[in-house]
Amino acid sequence: MNRLLAGLALAASLVSQLCVGPAAAQLLQPPKKAAHVAIIRGPELELARDDLAIIRWTSTNPGGDDDHFAVVHYGTDPMELSRTAKSHIRLNRTHKETIFRVLVDGLTPQTTYYYTVTSMTADGQSDGVESPISQFTTPDRGGQLVAYPQPK
Repeated sequence: MNRLLAGLALAASLVSQLCVGPAAAQLLQPPKKAAHVAIIRGPELELARDDLAIIRWTSTNPGGDDDHFAVVHYGTDPMELSRTAKSHIRLNRTHKETIFRVLVDGLTPQTTYYYTVTSMTADGQSDGVESPISQFTTPDRGGQLVAYPQPK
């Protein structure tokens, strides 16, 4: 009888470890927010069509909650970047760097746009980094410009 109870206890222990392991992993606390976040590449124009553009940049991993937003403030006047585009991103805790990409749509052909980029947590807290103002010009109707060097 004791052998049966010992066997059942061992089986229950193994099952609980197999079942609890993945669930416990989902309950991990987010890493601390980075003390300093820096843009280490870009921002740069990845692609532009007559009506949209994709802006891309890389920063050090901001840490904190996994849910973040990449944000582009833009406009046709460098002194008034009153329009905003943002894209959701999930941070990878194991990476030291994070690549952000934002689709900016509703653009006008053959128009110069000025922009700056930043990132923030899902609850709207800034990661504390903002780029200098950059610019791009959308191509003529039907045109497309691939400007960002593609990864190798």
